[in-house]
Amino acid sequence: MEKLLYESCKQMGITLEQAQIQQFMRYKQLLLQWNEKMNLTAITEDREVILKHFVDCISVVPYLDWQECHSVIDVGTGAGFPGIPLKIVCPSIQLTLLDSLQKRIYFLEEVIQQIGIEKVECVHSRAEDGGKSKKYREKYDCCVSRAVANLAALLEYGLPFVKVGGTFVALKGKDAAKEVEQAQKAMEVLGGALTEIIDVTIPNTDLSHKIVVVKKVKQTPAQYPRKAGKVLKNELR
Repeated sequence: MEKLLYESCKQMGITLEQAQIQQFMRYKQLLLQWNEKMNLTAITEDREVILKHFVDCISVVPYLDWQECHSVIDVGTGAGFPGIPLKIVCPSIQLTLLDSLQKRIYFLEEVIQQIGIEKVECVHSRAEDGGKSKKYREKYDCCVSRAVANLAALLEYGLPFVKVGGTFVALKGKDAAKEVEQAQKAMEVLGGALTEIIDVTIPNTDLSHKIVVVKKVKQTPAQYPRKAGKVLKNELR
């Protein structure tokens, strides 16, 4: 599994050190242990965890300027994806992991302690509430999110956290271009502008996904994000 992780990353132009590989292996072990008592992932086979979770998340790394992304928030992080893999590969970033379920926060705190990463904050909050908080609103260089919601809703969850001039990044599936089209109004209203849609193939698999990159060009109006429930029920379109 270590070789699979190393070689898959190498194909994407990323060279992992042995210490980083060990962090990923411990992370995998904790993920599968905790998954027996709470629902963290449907992917439980070692090879699948390496490729469909770790390598999939790491695939973002070559496409962002990490010198510019000092502070990163992962909204709706779940089991720590993509935030923790990004932090392992790019240890200099200041990372915030935000999730609405306290049990998942306990898991994330355990992972952080066990694998020995620093400058990571875990926040138990809904995105709708966190995005209104003075502590977090427009405080981040970059917001990342993976498999949380449709892009229109995702923008309303994520863009309020991003500073003007910062970047919002969503890992999406094959329908990303359609989602971008449907999210044009949301992007405009919330202060975003599409930078690019990047096609990514995951090494050693037949899987591919798309990375949607949005620049924050102006402040998000104070009324956004709307209250819990409204974002998904009535998307900005």
